[in-house]
Amino acid sequence: MPAPSAESSGLSSEHVFALMGMSEVPVTTGDYAMQMPVSDRVSNNRGGLQGGLLTTLVDICAGCAALVDLPAGQTAATADLNLHFLSAVTVGPARAEATVVRRGKRQIVTQVEVHDVGRDVLAAIATATFTVLELREGQPDRRSINA
Repeated sequence: MPAPSAESSGLSSEHVFALMGMSEVPVTTGDYAMQMPVSDRVSNNRGGLQGGLLTTLVDICAGCAALVDLPAGQTAATADLNLHFLSAVTVGPARAEATVVRRGKRQIVTQVEVHDVGRDVLAAIATATFTVLELREGQPDRRSINA
């Protein structure tokens, strides 16, 4: 799967990945990994990465992991996301690594860990469930942000 980063994809600087500085990174133990930098632009009033943006990172990373190995003509949509914030991401980057826990015919369950790399701290744990869907006639297969 191509890296979802503005630099490698040729996306406009207005794309959400570019605006948040998100990029694919090498996987260490899971199926897919991404990270995003922490800056004043994306921090809350206490200096930590804003929770909604961390949730977005988790959802995108888990979704990319879910899409790996899906046959042509199928896609996946988030059905449920449960996120436990354990520690603020204050130094960064925030690194999310997703693992597919169960890949069924109709649902895919993933687990995501988010670390504050600069502090070497586990910042969040999440599970995300995706519903497997057939692409509608004429619907593009958007496994890549270039599609």
